[in-house]
Amino acid sequence: MKHLKLFTLAVAALAVCLSVSAKPKVRIIATGGTIAGVSATSASSAYTAGQVGIQTLIDAVPQMLFLADVSGEQLVNIGSQDMNDEVWLKLAKRVNVLLNEEGYDAVVITHGTDTMEETAYFLNLTVKSDKPVILAGSMRPSTAISADGPANLYNAVAAAVSPNVKGMGVLCCMNNQLLDAKTVIKTHTIDCDTFEGGPSGIIGYVYNGEAHILQTPNNKHTVNSVFDVTQMDKLPKVGIVYGYANASPLPMQAFVDAKFDGIVLAGVGDGNFYKDVFDVAVKAQNQGIQIVRSSRCPTGPTCLNSEVDDAKYHFVAALDLNPQKARVLLMLALTQTHDWQEIQKFFMEY
Repeated sequence: MKHLKLFTLAVAALAVCLSVSAKPKVRIIATGGTIAGVSATSASSAYTAGQVGIQTLIDAVPQMLFLADVSGEQLVNIGSQDMNDEVWLKLAKRVNVLLNEEGYDAVVITHGTDTMEETAYFLNLTVKSDKPVILAGSMRPSTAISADGPANLYNAVAAAVSPNVKGMGVLCCMNNQLLDAKTVIKTHTIDCDTFEGGPSGIIGYVYNGEAHILQTPNNKHTVNSVFDVTQMDKLPKVGIVYGYANASPLPMQAFVDAKFDGIVLAGVGDGNFYKDVFDVAVKAQNQGIQIVRSSRCPTGPTCLNSEVDDAKYHFVAALDLNPQKARVLLMLALTQTHDWQEIQKFFMEY
């Protein structure tokens, strides 16, 4: 009996030691992008995105293996200019399985920067877990002289294992900064310091392998989101029409003729229409195609019932969302309702 007790104590002590020393399980999902890009020479600015596989990316940053039990999988290998609804749905479903069924503590997604903000926002609305989900990419290909991908990937894993990040929703990690999925925006075509957090600024930063949080997002996301794509194999069709002086109504009419479910206006100023485009928008709304007004301005809200009488025409104001993110929310909102007032509530909450 004495030996049995000693054996039991030894097993318990070993279990405690193992639990203390066990690293968080982080899964990296690779989708391609510049971070997986290859150029002809290390000094060349011309490259092809989505060439390097996930294991090569992991092997290039062995330092992150000290932070977590890291493994990877290749979902797709594309430039993010080719991101589409099919990949979004596959990605959201896979992230939910990893976090809710397979026991991973966090997910990091490597992604091209062109549409990173849209993917991040889509996941922010469709991931059903409060565990960290962080997107990382790069502005320089993996073969560049000073490729920024390895540092961004390391920082993303460092943030993913931080208890400070749990419950923050989906974040982007670029250039040492942590950015909220709702407000993050790409602001420069080539600079490494291209991503900004809009008027509210960055969420935090990563320094010496530690995540430091400055503020918490106050919009609904992830576990508090009503949007569920688990059983979906397609999304409503929503297009964006760009506003400009003397704008042609033809793009708006083309979406109407193609029987799109919704149209977002990247309007001038406070989401204003050119007069010919406005006439088509009113007809579209009357035909059951939901119109959302956003703005081509990089900052500032598109206000409800300002210059445009949204209540009269049953338009929806995008408020703080830029056109590309307004499109994402409208797509998901249309899976729930076609009532313009209910859709407006989604834009106020998410």
